[in-house]
Amino acid sequence: MPPRSKSSSPDDSPPRDDPQVTADEELFAIPRVAERRLFTHTDPWRVLRIFGEFVDGFDELADVRAAVSMFGSARAPRDDPTYRLATETARRLGERGFAIMTGAGPGIMEAGNRGAREAKTLSIGLNIEVPHEQHSNPYVDRMVNFRYFFVRKTMLVKYSSAFIFLPGGYGTLDELFEALTLMQTGKIRDMPVVLMGAEYWQGLIEWLTAVVEAQGKISPGDLQLFHVTDSPEKVVDIVVEAWRRHQTEQLVRQRDVDV
Repeated sequence: MPPRSKSSSPDDSPPRDDPQVTADEELFAIPRVAERRLFTHTDPWRVLRIFGEFVDGFDELADVRAAVSMFGSARAPRDDPTYRLATETARRLGERGFAIMTGAGPGIMEAGNRGAREAKTLSIGLNIEVPHEQHSNPYVDRMVNFRYFFVRKTMLVKYSSAFIFLPGGYGTLDELFEALTLMQTGKIRDMPVVLMGAEYWQGLIEWLTAVVEAQGKISPGDLQLFHVTDSPEKVVDIVVEAWRRHQTEQLVRQRDVDV
């Protein structure tokens, strides 16, 4: 067998069509520079990134037992009434033992984390990488960063016991209808979805009732999947009652399994 030629270039890996190259040798060979650069822009590489984001998220949030996710506009200034409403609501929920989870940004997200900090409960921020970089607000105690919206959404659903929506834009509406769709289709258990800022949501609710439900695009019961209130006390009552009911259901299921 003729000896193999050795290249002087460290970036030259054995040719892949060489029958003398074993699978193990091909695995340990150093890929060419162009090949390495290309791989970081391929779908297999993205799958690894996505997998890594799931692992990081599960690892960071594994100890979160009861959290309430709060959504709303990043553009709400600190003197906006909805900012104060979000802060008070988060504080009251935190005082009842719930962690508060937001998208980590400014506006309503900051208000939610601020209320958590005031209540001395866990303040979580799930930040997303966007073209205009979003910086964490100063009230986040535990930060998890994501590149992919759908991974972040999975974490919000998995670790949330309730969703609170204050006035917001496309991102808030996206999260709202994501939560409602998952409950409507039975993909997740029913959990509290509360809209705060009744005047802001009134037009949307009227449209859902007069157009979407009237034309049969949703069932009448689908409009019962959310609550509307401007009262932080009422939000706490809704969330606590649902949490207690869920705990009771878990105990009953566990008893049935044990029997």
